[in-house]
This record gives sequence, C-alpha cells and structure tokens, in this order.
Amino acid sequence: MSQATEHDGAGGDIDPGRAWAHWIDGGTVVWDLDGDPAGFGHSLLLSGEGGIARTGGDLTGALGVIRLSPGSLTAAQLAVRPHLAGRTAFTVDPRDAGLVPSALRGQVVAVRRDPAGAPLAATGVQIAGVLDDLYRAAADAELGPVWEDGVPRVSVWAPTAGKVRLALYDTPSGAGRTVRPMRRDDGTGVWSVTGDPSWRGRYYTFLVTVYAPAAGKVVVNEVTDPYGLSLSAGSTRSQFADLADPALAPEGWAELRKPPVTRHRPVIHELHVRDFSAGDPSVPEEERGTYAAFARDSAGTAELRSLARDGLTHVHLLPVFDFATVPDRRSERTEPDGDLASMPPDSELQQERVALTAARDSYNWGYDPLHHTVPEGSYASDPDGTARIVEFRRMVAELNRMGLRVVMDVVYNHAYACGQHPSAVLDRLVPGYYHRLLDDGTVATSTCCANTAPEHLMMGRLVVDSVVTWAREYKVDGFRFDLMGHHPKANLLAVREALDRLTPGADGVDGASVLLYGEGWDFGEVAGGARFEQATQTAMAGTGIATFSDRLRDAVRGGGPFDADPRVRGFGSGLAGPPDDSPVNGTPEQRRGRLLYYQDLIKAGLAGNLRDYAFTASDGRWTRASEIGYNGSPAGYTASPGEVVTYVDAHDNETLFDALAYKLPRSTTMADRVRMQTLSLATVLLGQGLAFVHAGSERLRSKSFDRNSYDSGDWFNRLLWDPALGNGFGAGLPPRAGNEARWEYARPLLADPALRPDRAAIRSARARYGELLRIRASSPAFALGSLDEVQARLSFPAAGPREIPGVVTMHLDSDGLDPHRTSLTVVFNATPGTVTQAVAALAGARVELHPVQAGGGDPVVRRSGFDPATGTLSVPARTVAVFVRPAP
Repeated sequence: MSQATEHDGAGGDIDPGRAWAHWIDGGTVVWDLDGDPAGFGHSLLLSGEGGIARTGGDLTGALGVIRLSPGSLTAAQLAVRPHLAGRTAFTVDPRDAGLVPSALRGQVVAVRRDPAGAPLAATGVQIAGVLDDLYRAAADAELGPVWEDGVPRVSVWAPTAGKVRLALYDTPSGAGRTVRPMRRDDGTGVWSVTGDPSWRGRYYTFLVTVYAPAAGKVVVNEVTDPYGLSLSAGSTRSQFADLADPALAPEGWAELRKPPVTRHRPVIHELHVRDFSAGDPSVPEEERGTYAAFARDSAGTAELRSLARDGLTHVHLLPVFDFATVPDRRSERTEPDGDLASMPPDSELQQERVALTAARDSYNWGYDPLHHTVPEGSYASDPDGTARIVEFRRMVAELNRMGLRVVMDVVYNHAYACGQHPSAVLDRLVPGYYHRLLDDGTVATSTCCANTAPEHLMMGRLVVDSVVTWAREYKVDGFRFDLMGHHPKANLLAVREALDRLTPGADGVDGASVLLYGEGWDFGEVAGGARFEQATQTAMAGTGIATFSDRLRDAVRGGGPFDADPRVRGFGSGLAGPPDDSPVNGTPEQRRGRLLYYQDLIKAGLAGNLRDYAFTASDGRWTRASEIGYNGSPAGYTASPGEVVTYVDAHDNETLFDALAYKLPRSTTMADRVRMQTLSLATVLLGQGLAFVHAGSERLRSKSFDRNSYDSGDWFNRLLWDPALGNGFGAGLPPRAGNEARWEYARPLLADPALRPDRAAIRSARARYGELLRIRASSPAFALGSLDEVQARLSFPAAGPREIPGVVTMHLDSDGLDPHRTSLTVVFNATPGTVTQAVAALAGARVELHPVQAGGGDPVVRRSGFDPATGTLSVPARTVAVFVRPAP
C-alpha cells in the first residue's frame, strides 16, 4: 500500500513524524513508494539538532544530505526482512557513506522530490537495521558494571547519542550527585567510564544526549542501566553492586547442591511469590508476600516440602525481575477497604473495592518489565540496594534444600513503556532501536504492551546475557519465556547454546540441566514468519526447548479459553455424561463425536505430542499424531517428549476448579468434582513430557471465576494452605473488566453453597494429587526420552471403532526400565459409570492395582478389578486407575 493511501493529508505525503522508510544497512534504504523511482530525486535529510519540519510546501532545518539512487534488495537482505518484499530499495551514494555514523546521531528524514526539486513525499526513517550493520562489533563489547580488583567499570551501548555522562549519587534518594564524562568507542557505539573502589554501593544513571523521535528534538534523558544489577526503590537509579561479593551471598551459597532431576521427568508447580504467603498467618506479617517467606518454617513451606516428597521437582515463579506496577515500598501502597469476607459470595462489592486500589496495591503478576536482570524490589525487605539480591538467592537456596529446583518466568518480548515515558529504559537510551516498529514507525503492541525486537542484534544479546546472569549468579534452574513466539527461533537457540557452555567447574552451574520452555503462540505482526522464523510450537521441534501444548488442555477442559459460553464441556468436565440441557454442547451424536476427537488429542498429549508418534485413532485409522488436526495445526508437533509442556490450567484463564464449576452439571456432588479434578490432572501427570500444574490446583484452588487475575489483588488470588479456610470460591463476582460477560453464568454458581468445598474435599484432592505424583515418580516409563522409546513402549490398546466415549486406556511397557514392574496400564474413566477394558497383552498375567493406589486413601479406586482369564480391567466411575504387572 502506498503512502498516499495511508497519508492523504493536505499538501501531499509529507510527514516527518512517521517513519515509513527503513534504513536496513549502511548502503540500503527501503521505502514503500508508488511508481517507478526514476525521474524523481531521493535523499536523506540530516539534522543533528532535530529541526527538520514541514514549512509551507517545503522541508526546512536540514543540515546535511545523503543522496540515494534506485536499487534492489538482495535475496540475503530479504531473508532477514521478508516483510519488506516488494518495496522500493535505494542505495546510499558511496560519496556520502562517511556521513552515515554522524547521521544516526540526529534526525533522519527520507524525501522524494519532483524534477524541479519540490518535495512530494517525506517520512522519518527506521534505523535499527543500519545500527546493527555498523555496530556489529558491539555484540562482543563489555556492557554494564564490571569489577576488576575492586574497581568498577561501567559501559552502555548508545550509538545514536551525541554525548553520554555518568551521574553518580551518594544515596538512593539522589543526594550527593556528581557527573562524570564517559568515553565513546566509535567501533562499537559503547560509552564507558572507570571508577574507583569508593563507587561500590553508590547509585548511578546515564545522562544521554540523543535525538528522540517521540519528542521531535534532541533531549537529555536520565536513564538507568539496562544491564544494571541492583536498583534503588522505585527503580529510579541503578547501583554499583558486585555479584561476586561474598557479602551478597547467603550462608552456604557456594556449596549449594541441586536436587537431582532428569530432563524429561519434571513436574512444575506454577507459583506467584505474593500468592505463596500473603494470606498465610504462619508467616510474620512483615514477611508475607516476600522472598523471605520461603526461608522460614510455615504452612506454605511445609506444603512445598510435602509436595517435593511426593514427587514435585520444580517451582516456577511468576515474574520476579524488576517490574513496574507495584510500588516497591509498602508505605506507598493502598489495599482494599472493608471486610471482603463478610460480603455475599455472588456480590459485585468485592471486585469494586479491589478495583479502587488495583493501581496502588501490593499485587500484580508482573508481566511488565523495567529491568530484566534485577530482582523485583517489592518482594524484598528493603527495596533500596542489595537486600533484594541476597533474599532472592536465599529463596532459591531454600527451595533447592526442600528438593525443588527453581524456574523463572521471564518476559523479554515486551517492556512496560516506550518513547519518552519515564519508565522507557530501553527506548530513551537508543530511541527507535529496542522496540519492534510497524510499517509507519509506531511501536507494535500485539503483546498488549510495547513489543521489543529480539531480532535486533543488541536486544537479542540482552536476552542471552540476562538469562545467563540469572543462571550463573542466581543459580536459577529453568526459564519460561512469555510469548516465546514473538522471539526469533535463533534467539532461543542462542540462549540454549550459552547455557550449555556453563559448567560446574568454571561457572558453578551445570547449564545443560537448565530447562527452557515457553509460550509458542503464533500471532501479531510476526505471525506466520512474517519477519523471521519464530520460536513457535512447530518450529521448536528438534531444539530441546519445550512449548506449552493447548491440545490436551482444551480436550480435557472442553472448548477453548475464549468461548463466549463457558459451559462447553470436555473429557474431564462431563462431556461423557450425564447429559445437560444446554444447547452449547450439541446433540448426543455431536457430543459423542467431539468426545472421541478429544480422546485422540489426549492420546497425542499423553505421548508427548510427538509429531511422528503413530497410534490407533478413535475411528480405527493408524495415524501419526501430526495427522490429527487442531485448529488448523497438527496435534503432534514435537520431535522428542521433552519438547512439550502439558497442562490443564495455569495463571491465565479460569483455574481448573472454576472451569469445572462452569461445565459440570450443577447437581454434581463435591466428591465427584474432586474425582474429575483428579482425573483431569492425571492426564498431565501420567503423560510424557514436562508436567505443569498451577499452584493450588492440587487443593481445588478457585479465583471465584476470575479468568485474568493479573491485577485482581490478594483477594481473588488467595492461595489458602489451611483447608478450613476453603479454596477461594465464592469470593464475589470476579472483576468486571474481562469477566462481566460471564457474570450471568457465574452469579448463581457462586451463590450455591454446595459448590464450596469443605476441608474434607480439599484434603481428598490434595491426597489424590500426591498419589499421582508418587505414581509418576515410581517408574521411568512415565519419562521416556525419545520418539523411538515412546513408540516402542506406549500404546492405546482399547482405541479404535469400539472405543468407549469418555475412556482412554494407555499401556506402558516398562520391561528393562523398571526393576519393580514390567508394564503399567492406566485407565482414565471420565464416564458416570463403571467401565471394563480388555487388554489382550494382559491375559493370563498377574496384574494388580498400583501399590500407591492400593494403599491410598481413595476407597473408590480400590474397587478397580482385573480378570486374568480375559485380561479385562474394571474401573469405577470418574476414576483414573493405574494397574501394574509386577516384575517376576
């Protein structure tokens, strides 16, 4: 589309405030213009002061010119920037090449003129590509604070700046300021200054003199260090801190030993730091919602130890880097007024009170990064300085000592702000570089925030450097990448390669054992590989990096997360019966067909979503998992089991309990709700790949139907360790924003006391979850390492035309793997009645219920039976039963 179509303003297409032109390397500019460029004059106008503007019918304020001539894009250039295909390319006149570095330190405007010299079109210029080309050496330059013999040196990449100075402060509040000049390296665009030992512990910022397109002029921005390692409260100043300083290490840090775990066996518990202890009366009030809560004996830490003993391997922490939306100091926060617990369970009052203080309370998920490599200050006892470093490390150490490894939820795909916003750390340092720009130069916001551009050299490097710092200096054991599909695949491979280079001898860390997984969703301006090969679900096959699979999630829960009617049922939410009166679930025949399709998705999920895994589908076809469709994509897409994260709930969308409350018949007893919760979780815990469970699902956690609780305060995000306090259901109607359309469904359910579990129900759910963990940990057959192993050992013997809707039977051959048993057979019975399943391979064998279930607290599963004459298994309603064939 031409600019004339986009900008039909008076006087023609002259708009220096937009940036439709792309300067992609030192010699090439691309501009989407109509017609043959021959016969017109093209150039770049330059101004070190930023004074180029439209005055009448001309452009004024230019202090220099770079001439352009028509050219073409090479195949190599298009491979890097496919979204620029079909646009007009121009070549920088070689006579003007010497002007390029200085041009990039000011305003640049592309202009087309008619033969008489009158401007016909003008636009600003996107410069990320040419910066990467000119300053490729910066990829290896020193950045951030570095210490040598107690002396700090700090460096920052600011190639477009005309001047950079260091502002040094005596205190975190800004007292005692002195300013030091910094020296530029022209080969890298890096500015540096060396200090002295007295700088340790002092605070600093950069004073960057730079042309800012958002301001339309040259400005002096005071900016914190994107490579900084410590901060003042409020993230207003960076601090000189040496992470190798023994004073910043908790006791036993150097000798810390990691809990053993294999790459394919992880069971991951998704937990928010504040949720963990904010409502725990066994934690001192001043430590609730902080890192310190993990370092004391409490109801929460007792439960984590118990889960670890059962077989939990990892705790995944929602964002714990420095984020923008919670004031660091408690004195600056405001919590909701009133006794929310006394209000009616279906009331609008609770969410109204929470909304009033949401912007200044103590709660946010934290997906709004400011500084990617500094621990969040609101979780520290003192947000000024290094307390957050010590306490974060102590938290990691204590979790490790509980037997749990630690995963960080990291967000590099967007930043909290861009432009000249005071919190736009990256964009005020190198304007127009770190963020992904759309065709007109505006910042892409498909992630709901200001998207970053990891495809650019130095943003991609920041991702790698930050992850390595967390792994090496904080001993983090894994990373979950938010919206990973907005990253290039190459960027994630670079992260994996950098981690794999870390060794216990040289770095104190076994980098190869560090998990990497993320959201491989495909959407936005990068969708379909529009700008680069993305780190999406299908693209990551063969990399060893895992992605979340929505296939099994939707099959078990029913429908999808964006359904207008939340009552759409799935395998684990009552689609097998009894029938309901709601037309949303279709006719009996439609329900049957959808249920059998869901069962094929579940089989693929139990097999690790391996694209080449072959099995019998419900219609009798022998098919590969990649040939089962899912919303236009293949159900199977991984190359090895460790490349999938299987889950049925997470922080996003309703909790599993809430989803089942919407979907199960209103008359379903609480005992049966517990059984369906357990059965749903069993599809995660007894399958191949990485098992992922939202914290509290093991105890029926509810958020009172809140499907997006990122800013819903402690009230809707309560994680209650005492079963006597309930599970959070009936906390009032969920916040209006994002939930109001479902209030008509939620209101009568919240008012129903029969849907609020008592302590016995919560304890039963937790006990059944612990049994599933122990079963998973009991045999390596639940953690096979390759497609060949899964194909040889995992099968679905009851699948095919006679498959029972609502029943999935999985057989695992563990002979030679497991010293205690030669096979395991799992029957997932989601129907309201007892079912039988004939498994020919078991005929004549000795088969018994798994000892964990045989000796467990569920009397229903103990009614499961086996007929050796026919190899027939019998399983009660709404039950998952695991049968074993003991080793001779």
